[in-house]
Amino acid sequence: MSGHFRYIVVGRGMMGAAATRHLALATDGVAAIGPDEPADRKNHDGVFASHYDEGRITRTIDPDRDWALLANRSIARYREIERDSGVSFYTPAGCLVVGPTRSSGNGYVARTESAARSLGVETSLLDDAGLKERFGYFRFPEGSEGVHEATGAGYISPRNLVRAQSVSAAKAGAEMIDDIAVSIREEGGLVSVETASGRSYRAEKVLLAAGGFSIAENLLPQPVDLKVYARTIAFFEVSEAAAEAFAGMPSLIAQGADGADGIYMLPPIRYPDGRLYMKIGGDPDDVTLQREPELRSWFRQDGRESVQAHLAKVISGLVPELKPVSTSTGSCVVSFTPSGYPMIGYGASTKIGVLTGGCGTAAKSSDEIGRLGAELLLEGKIKEQGYTTDFKPYFR
Repeated sequence: MSGHFRYIVVGRGMMGAAATRHLALATDGVAAIGPDEPADRKNHDGVFASHYDEGRITRTIDPDRDWALLANRSIARYREIERDSGVSFYTPAGCLVVGPTRSSGNGYVARTESAARSLGVETSLLDDAGLKERFGYFRFPEGSEGVHEATGAGYISPRNLVRAQSVSAAKAGAEMIDDIAVSIREEGGLVSVETASGRSYRAEKVLLAAGGFSIAENLLPQPVDLKVYARTIAFFEVSEAAAEAFAGMPSLIAQGADGADGIYMLPPIRYPDGRLYMKIGGDPDDVTLQREPELRSWFRQDGRESVQAHLAKVISGLVPELKPVSTSTGSCVVSFTPSGYPMIGYGASTKIGVLTGGCGTAAKSSDEIGRLGAELLLEGKIKEQGYTTDFKPYFR
């Protein structure tokens, strides 16, 4: 079986689904290749994605202005995507970023506040007393300051965001192909995509947006320069009564002195099993995944016990009134680029582009990142967008 398209996006995760939607809204002949979410994760032998979850923080406030701008432009389109698809994925719970006071010499809070101000984002700056008064259920170290973004921030369901993007893309005429790409090569003026099922698809241009799985051997003529790290997520189930006591809790990012014990945490969120969970992440050390088979193996696991113990200790100090009904863990991966920004560009071939490298912070910004990937294929380059980075891709 084969098919011919104008543009093919390889990868149906957050970035890939977004790029597919933007392409389909602009032109016809668009397809996306990637597998659906597996029904049985622990016995699945194919590839995975990191959006199989219900909670990711979304906010403009960020110490890096480019990342703040990527997020700001994505958030501005959330409601449009929800309306067009009929799929809800955004909860505006607000977001709080906390770090050592600016007078300590740590620039984290100062950079966060400055980036928000430069984009015209309304925030409140809270000292120790303000944090205690406004967010009594949290216990931060003395000498902390917080930047609170009350509106235009909160959390998204990455699973539903991908679904919404996919529904809108299909509505605009894109074809969704449930398969795994194993090879992308330029042949005879076109690009050929071979899949695990033995099928072949051809297009004028192809965009690789496969997240951490972009490192798969032989997938590209030039392998991308991407560092992929294993991440462990901890879930703390809360009762309905406890969730009411935590009403109004924002999404949280907390940075300790010198970056120590940096974590993110989400308020109680209802998961598909009907239960409410507070989710926390922030591995104290890195485990590198060098090859694609290692990624597959990692996703079938439930993370590391040492990280679970670390996160349990952190959350018990941060939310002392939390009395979890149960605790559990999950696995995820993050992909970092040499620049610290997503890679959006071409390699040796101007027909094969890459859109990868979320750097652990791209879920909220995925629609804008996907739009830039679509522009790369449509225009041959990313035009001036007000970013200081050029999103240059790196290859090995």
